[in-house]
Amino acid sequence: MLTPRHQALLMTLAGMTVGVAVFGAVLAINGGNPFATDNNTSVGIVSSAPPSTPACPSCLQPGALQYVVQNFGTDDDPVSAEVPTGWKSAQDGTRPKFLDPTGVWQVRFDTRGSKQTPDQLVAGREHSIDERNLKVLSRDNGTLVYTYTDQARGPRMGLSRWISIDGGKTSAVEITVGGRPQDEAGLRAVLQHATDTLKLPVASGDTRPN
Repeated sequence: MLTPRHQALLMTLAGMTVGVAVFGAVLAINGGNPFATDNNTSVGIVSSAPPSTPACPSCLQPGALQYVVQNFGTDDDPVSAEVPTGWKSAQDGTRPKFLDPTGVWQVRFDTRGSKQTPDQLVAGREHSIDERNLKVLSRDNGTLVYTYTDQARGPRMGLSRWISIDGGKTSAVEITVGGRPQDEAGLRAVLQHATDTLKLPVASGDTRPN
């Protein structure tokens, strides 16, 4: 005859046996993870996507550019615009060209102006470029976008814009940026920023060439 103490011990062992059986059933249902939930997401595990990286790390990245004011033109007709920080020009005056330290990218200004309209200058430039594999991509709103092959540097891209301050009757300044075709987004950003920050003097007389 079992004593009350023995009966209590047997009940405890029976309860442990049932608990182990239930635990094993949970493992089997959840694929071996006792903490899995109904939506198959493990408790305590947080999934995160890897950090995004630029598709072209070596390209000119618009978001990475910082700018600084550069002054050029002449004493009588000073001009200024913002160009990427670190880009230097070997000359100032009316036709400065700012290059990045690697020499891959550039922005050039011509402040001499012209009595021709921006569209006329776009057409003239298009027919005057003497480069291999020249391909004009667009010629809208006084801006010529084109690609070509440089014998030394390979595929190149240029964007030339003529800016008018009299409603398109004449042209005041030309801005041209250059780089590689894969740098298009960055080149467009440099061109637009130079356009937006361009400051011109008030002309006292029309001395522009034809």
